Amino acid sequence: MSASDWSNLTLHLEGSLTSALGNYLDNWRRNMTAAANALDKTLAEENFRNVIWYLAVMIGMFAFIVVAILVSTVKSKRREHSNDPYHQYIKEDWTAQLQQSDVINNILAR
Repeated sequence: MSASDWSNLTLHLEGSLTSALGNYLDNWRRNMTAAANALDKTLAEENFRNVIWYLAVMIGMFAFIVVAILVSTVKSKRREHSNDPYHQYIKEDWTAQLQQSDVINNILAR
Protein backbone atom coordinates (compact mmCIF):
# COMPACT_ATOMS: atom_id res chain seq x y z
CA MET A 1 0.00 0.00 0.00
CA SER A 2 1.21 3.43 -0.83
CA ALA A 3 1.23 6.50 1.39
CA SER A 4 -1.76 8.04 -0.40
CA ASP A 5 -3.86 4.94 0.37
CA TRP A 6 -2.99 5.26 4.05
CA SER A 7 -3.95 8.92 4.12
CA ASN A 8 -7.26 8.17 2.39
CA LEU A 9 -7.90 5.36 4.90
CA THR A 10 -7.21 7.75 7.79
CA LEU A 11 -9.56 10.36 6.32
CA HIS A 12 -12.20 7.72 5.69
CA LEU A 13 -11.95 6.41 9.30
CA GLU A 14 -12.05 9.95 10.67
CA GLY A 15 -15.18 10.77 8.67
CA SER A 16 -16.99 7.57 9.62
CA LEU A 17 -16.15 7.88 13.34
CA THR A 18 -17.13 11.55 13.35
CA SER A 19 -20.49 10.85 11.73
CA ALA A 20 -21.17 7.84 14.01
CA LEU A 21 -20.33 9.84 17.13
CA GLY A 22 -22.38 12.81 15.86
CA ASN A 23 -25.43 10.57 15.25
CA TYR A 24 -25.05 8.97 18.68
CA LEU A 25 -24.83 12.33 20.46
CA ASP A 26 -27.80 13.71 18.49
CA ASN A 27 -29.93 10.71 19.44
CA TRP A 28 -28.82 10.95 23.05
CA ARG A 29 -29.66 14.66 23.16
CA ARG A 30 -33.11 13.98 21.68
CA ASN A 31 -33.74 11.24 24.24
CA MET A 32 -32.62 13.49 27.09
CA THR A 33 -34.82 16.31 25.81
CA ALA A 34 -37.80 13.95 25.59
CA ALA A 35 -37.15 12.69 29.12
CA ALA A 36 -36.77 16.25 30.41
CA ASN A 37 -40.01 17.28 28.72
CA ALA A 38 -41.84 14.30 30.26
CA LEU A 39 -40.45 15.16 33.70
CA ASP A 40 -41.42 18.82 33.33
CA LYS A 41 -44.93 17.78 32.33
CA THR A 42 -45.22 15.47 35.35
CA LEU A 43 -43.92 18.14 37.72
CA ALA A 44 -46.30 20.72 36.27
CA GLU A 45 -49.22 18.39 37.03
CA GLU A 46 -48.12 17.94 40.66
CA ASN A 47 -49.31 20.34 43.33
CA PHE A 48 -46.49 21.03 45.79
CA ARG A 49 -48.30 23.62 47.88
CA ASN A 50 -49.83 20.87 50.01
CA VAL A 51 -46.42 19.26 50.47
CA ILE A 52 -45.00 22.51 51.80
CA TRP A 53 -47.87 22.84 54.29
CA TYR A 54 -47.40 19.22 55.36
CA LEU A 55 -43.69 19.78 55.99
CA ALA A 56 -44.38 23.00 57.89
CA VAL A 57 -46.90 21.26 60.16
CA MET A 58 -44.61 18.28 60.79
CA ILE A 59 -41.63 20.51 61.60
CA GLY A 60 -43.82 22.63 63.87
CA MET A 61 -45.08 19.59 65.78
CA PHE A 62 -41.54 18.27 66.17
CA ALA A 63 -40.32 21.65 67.42
CA PHE A 64 -43.21 21.86 69.90
CA ILE A 65 -42.41 18.41 71.32
CA VAL A 66 -38.69 19.19 71.61
CA VAL A 67 -39.35 22.53 73.35
CA ALA A 68 -41.85 20.90 75.72
CA ILE A 69 -39.30 18.23 76.69
CA LEU A 70 -36.57 20.82 77.20
CA VAL A 71 -38.79 23.10 79.30
CA SER A 72 -40.01 20.25 81.49
CA THR A 73 -36.45 19.01 82.04
CA VAL A 74 -35.12 22.44 82.94
CA LYS A 75 -38.09 23.15 85.18
CA SER A 76 -37.68 19.89 87.06
CA LYS A 77 -33.95 20.47 87.52
CA ARG A 78 -34.49 24.03 88.74
CA ARG A 79 -36.83 23.05 91.56
CA GLU A 80 -35.11 21.48 94.53
CA HIS A 81 -37.10 18.56 95.81
CA SER A 82 -36.30 18.79 99.51
CA ASN A 83 -38.71 15.94 100.37
CA ASP A 84 -37.19 13.62 97.81
CA PRO A 85 -35.61 10.57 99.53
CA TYR A 86 -32.52 10.75 97.34
CA HIS A 87 -32.10 14.43 98.18
CA GLN A 88 -32.43 13.62 101.88
CA TYR A 89 -29.80 10.89 101.53
CA ILE A 90 -27.35 13.32 99.89
CA LYS A 91 -28.08 15.98 102.50
CA GLU A 92 -27.52 13.56 105.38
CA ASP A 93 -24.38 12.17 103.75
CA TRP A 94 -22.86 15.65 103.37
CA THR A 95 -23.71 16.69 106.91
CA ALA A 96 -22.19 13.44 108.22
CA GLN A 97 -18.97 14.08 106.30
CA LEU A 98 -18.82 17.66 107.55
CA GLN A 99 -19.29 16.54 111.15
CA GLN A 100 -16.56 13.90 110.78
CA SER A 101 -14.16 16.44 109.32
CA ASP A 102 -14.95 18.86 112.18
CA VAL A 103 -14.19 16.13 114.71
CA ILE A 104 -10.92 15.25 112.96
CA ASN A 105 -9.93 18.94 112.78
CA ASN A 106 -10.69 19.42 116.49
CA ILE A 107 -8.60 16.38 117.40
CA LEU A 108 -5.68 17.53 115.26
CA ALA A 109 -5.91 21.07 116.61
CA ARG A 110 -5.34 19.93 120.21
